[in-house]
Amino acid sequence: MSQHVHFIGIGGIGVSALAKYYLQKGWSVSGSDLALTEITKQMKDLGAVVHIGKPKASLITKKIQKVIFSPAVSATHPERVAARKNNIAEFSYPQALGELTREHFTIAVSGTHGKSTTSSMLGLLLTKAGLDPTVIIGTKLKEFGNSNCRVGTRKTVLAQAWAKTVFPQPILVIEADEHFASFLNYRPQIIILTSLEADHLDFYKTLGNLTRTFRKYVELLGKDGIIVANKDEKNIRKILQDTTHKVVWYSKKQKEAKKLKNILSLPGEHNIANAQAALSAARLLHVPDKKSFAALSSFKGSWRRFEVFNVKCQMSNVKYTLVSDYGHHPTEIRVTVEAAREKWPKKNIWLIYQPHQYQRTFYLFKDFVKVLSTLPVQKLFLMDIYDVAGREEGSIYKKVSSVKLVEEIQKKKPPFEVLYTKSAMDAKKYLLANVKHGDIVMVMGAGDIYRNLTLELIQHHF
Repeated sequence: MSQHVHFIGIGGIGVSALAKYYLQKGWSVSGSDLALTEITKQMKDLGAVVHIGKPKASLITKKIQKVIFSPAVSATHPERVAARKNNIAEFSYPQALGELTREHFTIAVSGTHGKSTTSSMLGLLLTKAGLDPTVIIGTKLKEFGNSNCRVGTRKTVLAQAWAKTVFPQPILVIEADEHFASFLNYRPQIIILTSLEADHLDFYKTLGNLTRTFRKYVELLGKDGIIVANKDEKNIRKILQDTTHKVVWYSKKQKEAKKLKNILSLPGEHNIANAQAALSAARLLHVPDKKSFAALSSFKGSWRRFEVFNVKCQMSNVKYTLVSDYGHHPTEIRVTVEAAREKWPKKNIWLIYQPHQYQRTFYLFKDFVKVLSTLPVQKLFLMDIYDVAGREEGSIYKKVSSVKLVEEIQKKKPPFEVLYTKSAMDAKKYLLANVKHGDIVMVMGAGDIYRNLTLELIQHHF
């Protein structure tokens, strides 16, 4: 009889990846989530038993050996309470993933920005190079069967190449998130540091606290561990100034940057940096550059990371380009829109953006105003802030709003139209009535804008 694991929050991008890992390892998998999404549907299609709706303690039976939950799930969740009553082992997603890092030669991709794209690039690169990695990431890759998880099968790899020793563990590439200090659960052999900027201030409160946590994370590396780091990021240089670990630096000033710009299909300086990080890590595993460049040139991007669709408006037959993106931090918005302008220098660009979390909007309000008022766009739409369920009830941060954001942006007198739209439906109606042939429409945000707007629009892609 197979072992049984239950996932609370199985529709999450990270939790679902781990659920897929357990499925492929032969476990029986069940799970629960509040809403039916394309991820929960995919989990059902793969063989998981998924409950949608209000939590149910009855889902937790004595046949279950392990319960894994999203970090956002509180200890009072009925299914967690039932697990404790039945003496079933409980693990948060970072704790469960941390267990896997101890069983693998792990490369952890960390940083405020670029984690998903860099880990996707590296996972694909190592796969094409024949190293057969397991990859657990916060996005989906078409090359992995439109999945956020790839399970390798190789038992022994020459992973500790710099020490010229055979490391008797398979390779694992993970996206190591800093929120809730999750990455402190991991024990990688290689850490990639892409960037460090103020974010998740609902948890960290200050950039100083975030920086100290990154330092603590780096210190968890074993004595033979190696850091691959972005030299162009001052906060990365700051946390590594006293490290005793070997650091492999990469920079946009390196000669590889020009070649990568010529071969990458994704636009933007930030994607060149992401590719440099993947290339640097691959070199540590003695992957020939020829294979690395070939793999990177074939990388077409990942789910909701500058994902491009050609769309036809059913009302008017107008054809336009839609860009779906997960960006929700001011810097992510800026570099993504700048990349679009680089790719389409003469096109009209719309940005429809849904701020994510009242807390983030509150702490970074001035940064949002500064960035959103200076974007190279022709139209900017702000939807209502996405309120993350269970995190912000009664929050003092709710005094901020998208209406106030629009008012402050308009005070800057930007050379483009700035509009507030309460809902995805309102945004869709305005868009379909006003979009012109050849326009670029960017739909951006980490909340339900994807489900409520992007999916509505891309069903008409061609």
